[in-house]
Amino acid sequence: MDKSAFAQDTIEPATANFGDYEANLKDELHLNVGGRGATQRRLRNYQVTMIGFCSGIGTGLFVGTGAAYAKAGPAGLLLAFIIVGMVLWCVMQSIAELATLLPTAGSFPHWATRFIDPAVGFSLAISYGYCYTIAIASETSAAAVIVSYWTALTPAVVITVGLVLILAINLMSVRFYGETEVIGGAVKVLCFLGLIIVSIVISAGGGPNHETIGFRFWHDPGAWTNYNGITGPTGHFLGFLSSFVNASFSFIGVETVVITAAESVDPHRAIPKAARRVTYRIALFYVLGALLIGIIVNPNNKALVSDADNAKSSPFVIAITEAGISALPSIVNACILVAAWSAGNSYCWVGSRMIVAMTTDHQLPQIFGRVNKHGVPYVAVFTAWLFGPLAYLSLGKGGASQAFTWLLNLSTIAGLIAWATLSFCYIRFYAAMKAQGISRDTLPWKAPLQPYAAWVGFIGSTIITLVAGFPVFLKGNWSTSSFVASYIGIPIFIVPIIVWKIVKRTKFQRAATIDLWSGRLQEGEIVEQDYPQTPWRRFIDWVA
Repeated sequence: MDKSAFAQDTIEPATANFGDYEANLKDELHLNVGGRGATQRRLRNYQVTMIGFCSGIGTGLFVGTGAAYAKAGPAGLLLAFIIVGMVLWCVMQSIAELATLLPTAGSFPHWATRFIDPAVGFSLAISYGYCYTIAIASETSAAAVIVSYWTALTPAVVITVGLVLILAINLMSVRFYGETEVIGGAVKVLCFLGLIIVSIVISAGGGPNHETIGFRFWHDPGAWTNYNGITGPTGHFLGFLSSFVNASFSFIGVETVVITAAESVDPHRAIPKAARRVTYRIALFYVLGALLIGIIVNPNNKALVSDADNAKSSPFVIAITEAGISALPSIVNACILVAAWSAGNSYCWVGSRMIVAMTTDHQLPQIFGRVNKHGVPYVAVFTAWLFGPLAYLSLGKGGASQAFTWLLNLSTIAGLIAWATLSFCYIRFYAAMKAQGISRDTLPWKAPLQPYAAWVGFIGSTIITLVAGFPVFLKGNWSTSSFVASYIGIPIFIVPIIVWKIVKRTKFQRAATIDLWSGRLQEGEIVEQDYPQTPWRRFIDWVA
């Protein structure tokens, strides 16, 4: 089958008898065929690229790496980020190929419904949507803690302002949302680039204290640390394993770039471009960041595990402070504040698109997929945003705060389960292509190393999920609450699958009958964009 024939067949079998193209598209939208939603394509390619690039740069990179470093040491942290980066690369290649071919509303739940089982799609929409709607609360509450670095302003005011801004932006055109992500992303990238330069200067002895550090901490206290007093190779391995889990949490969110495919003006170009570049760039930032942290900070520094959510516990800021630089911590903390708010804004957008995806598969009433004249699913946005006020739980004590911590743990496990499920979606898609005799050469874009990359993503993500709570199994470390918090996300994913299968009597999709056609882009849907002619414009296009 050649590509022209492939293009002609893309509306079969669901819309082939509806008449001309315009009627086909209207009927397809009305019937939710192929995962189609009523949102509009307004995101430019540079916005898609920046969303993908910056979704992996947040408080996890600036602050969260400190605790992981203290547990694993320089070598353990570096190795953990390299391995998790490889797993993420595999996941990204798999889902980017699917998104390029099927830029459907919300993407993830529909793919699971279509390629695995409708019950899995239903459960993924719940768990992944929950993961991100709950994260709105976590990021806005983190912003309140960050502001406390400068002022004693009551956290409730900061949370309220943050929530109002998030709702307002998500109710505007998706193109405006894209611009806010570009600005926020630029701040985060510039901040990290600045930290790289400062770290190199500090290591070389260019700080006010003129102390040359080099690779001192790789030798004393050493490249590896002993986990909870356990010495030797066992302690080193457990420290690495702990850092391995923390590193995966930091990477969760990079995959959300493919959800933009349904609202991108040119997903056939933007999504492959993001897949080829964003993961390499994120891996570079994290790997380079891990290497620099191992150079400039002693893993035994108690400030790394101070439980502060602002710049005080950032390994970069600890090194800057010890070097005698007084002004930079406030600047870095301001960047962390932008990162937290940008993340909350993004999570609301992702959560709302999960809700829209459920309407396209008739798992929620159609009112949740209703859009305004700008293509904004305002009912879904408001529904996702309603989880944001859970941030006020962080103001309480005792049971409320404990409940909030549990919600955060559940959201991170949901992200890891999504990685595994999405990789399996690609495995089933690949099997269907093979069973139906369709060459991958006919696809708009082919991801490299398939289906092996999908298997690595599936197995790797599954292993990370299963070992997430390993500390409770160590001798003398058992904690029922910690065990439940670490693993309750697994039954929360499995139970909805069982319930939906019983109620709807769904069946596992067979490779020979999986629908590979409906929902693909039709001729005229992609906005043609001029290819940059001058060297400068080509450079800008390559960067963005």
